Amino acid sequence: MEKLEVRGVSKCFDGAPVLEDISITLRQGELVCLLGVSGGGKTTLFNIISGLVEPDRGQVFLDGEDVTGKPGRISYMLQKDLLLPYRTIQDNVALPLLLRGEKKREARAKAAALFPEFGLEGTERKYPAQLSGGMRQRAALLRTYLFSQNVALLDEPFSALDTLTKSAIHDWYLDVMERIRLSTLFITHDIDEAILLSDRIYLLTGKPGRVTDEIVIREPKPRRKDFNLTPEFLAYKKRILERL
Repeated sequence: MEKLEVRGVSKCFDGAPVLEDISITLRQGELVCLLGVSGGGKTTLFNIISGLVEPDRGQVFLDGEDVTGKPGRISYMLQKDLLLPYRTIQDNVALPLLLRGEKKREARAKAAALFPEFGLEGTERKYPAQLSGGMRQRAALLRTYLFSQNVALLDEPFSALDTLTKSAIHDWYLDVMERIRLSTLFITHDIDEAILLSDRIYLLTGKPGRVTDEIVIREPKPRRKDFNLTPEFLAYKKRILERL
């Protein structure tokens, strides 16, 4: 059974079609990228998957259950980390648990137990302004995980990071995903990033947005450090550029 399935989703705003008959899947432990130009409807699709927006047609299934239009079932991390500047990192991370009604002490304890897993030891009592961009993203990802431990939707979460930080975060995130058995659906405009991270890539193109190709990246994980210099990598990139 698929972990997440989007089946025949279409959406219009003010009579203008934004998405047309989108069907995609995400399996347990996979990282799948949605790749396309700006304005192609990727964020609208994430809003539908997360239950924030109702589709005009189609359905969203999580572990076989219809969750269309039901927010709070699938975690969603936006491009900005959105950490609250007046809360400590521990309290920022624990926020999803507090919103579910857990007591502050219990929520803090559950969050703190995962700080070593996410490489955040020693940051519990610090504030967001005291952390680097990469560490802030780690905190935001942990908060996303605590919201829902099944599937994470990530909307360009690493786009604001410099190249070296982004590369280190990529390696870290793939390692964490494997250890905690997290499944990830990921939006990016960065072709190299999509090829380096993904098990599969869906190309979302046109207006309205449609899935025009599915590309399976067959390079095993963890990927070798020079994968982006190989003929295989360049062949994937050429195929994507030809179809965008």
